[in-house]
Amino acid sequence: VQLVESGGGLVQPGGSLRLSCVGSGFTFSVYGMSWYRQAPGKERELVAVISSVGGSTNYADSVKGRFTISRDNAKYTVYLQMSSLKPEDTAVYYCYARIRAKSYWGQGTQVTVSS
Repeated sequence: VQLVESGGGLVQPGGSLRLSCVGSGFTFSVYGMSWYRQAPGKERELVAVISSVGGSTNYADSVKGRFTISRDNAKYTVYLQMSSLKPEDTAVYYCYARIRAKSYWGQGTQVTVSS
């Protein structure tokens, strides 16, 4: 199993970014997927979750209305569209999947929101 994130970078407050996570080594369409983030000096926190076929999503209160999680099962990819970014969104963002009772994480992608 491998999860590979991309799309992070430096963006000004109020800007947008789209993160991508490509999965391999498992049947992507069967499993729910999640995005987490970890800011310096803070614990890793859940940002968004999407069900296996994309019909159900949930978000942390801090990102509701600004972030959208989606997936393309044909491309083995889950996305996180981030809008109206704030400095407090600065963190390393991780893709996560729990597959056959094991947890898998991507390597993370840095998002920095700063003017």
